[in-house]
This record gives sequence, C-alpha cells and structure tokens, in this order.
Amino acid sequence: MFNAITQSQIYVLDQDEAFDFYVNKLGLEAAADIDMGFMRWLTVSVPGHPERQILLEKPGAPAMSEETAQQVRELVTKGAMGGWLIFTTDDCRKTYEMLLARGVEFTEEPTERPYGIDCGLRDPFGNRIRFTQPKA
Repeated sequence: MFNAITQSQIYVLDQDEAFDFYVNKLGLEAAADIDMGFMRWLTVSVPGHPERQILLEKPGAPAMSEETAQQVRELVTKGAMGGWLIFTTDDCRKTYEMLLARGVEFTEEPTERPYGIDCGLRDPFGNRIRFTQPKA
C-alpha cells in the first residue's frame, strides 16, 4: 500500500530564523522554498536525501484561523506542541562538538543508551531534536 513517508511537519514562528538554524547550523539542505502567495512552503532534508522532507510551517492561514494560529504560536513558544525530530549520525560526540561550535544549545550531552549514544537539543522555537549514533 504505502511505500514511503515523504514529508513531515513542525511549527516554527519565523521561517527565516528556522532556515538559518536548520540549514546553517544543523547542516540540513533546503529542499523547497516556494512563495505560494498565501504561505511559504519551506522544507529541509538531510543532505543527499531529498525524498524525506521536513516542512517548517508557520502557524496561520490557510490551515487555521488567526485565533487558532495565535493559540498554536503560544504553545510553540512554551515548547508544548510536541514537535520532535530524531536524526542518526555515525559519530554522536563529533557531531555534538561541531554543532556546539556553531552555537547550538543542547538540553542533553551525548549519553550512552541501550540503543547507542544520543543527545538532545531544541530549535529556537522549542521543538525537540535528538540525534543518535545507533549501536553497531
């Protein structure tokens, strides 16, 4: 029936700031940046993997009323929207050090887990991000 997930979505409050964070700090690639008139369709992907994109969506029209968009913005600001991204890496500690040098703020340093080594951070809007070096 289904054979792939092509796009996921998280809410961001400022798409320019989101672009800077996800592309310039985390090292993802811009997959699409399209002014649709009623909204900006901004997606990023892991380099070399454009088949799996993350929509960095600003809450608002046409998906929701201004009243609902304001409520969503408040929840995003509190870090209560439940947005998550989990990436994998070949070397968690090296990736951590590289991102730290780029000014990324972490919520958790690399830690040994039963499934590998991982760590945590939040984007500028409160969305939770983890990256994991899976156990071999």
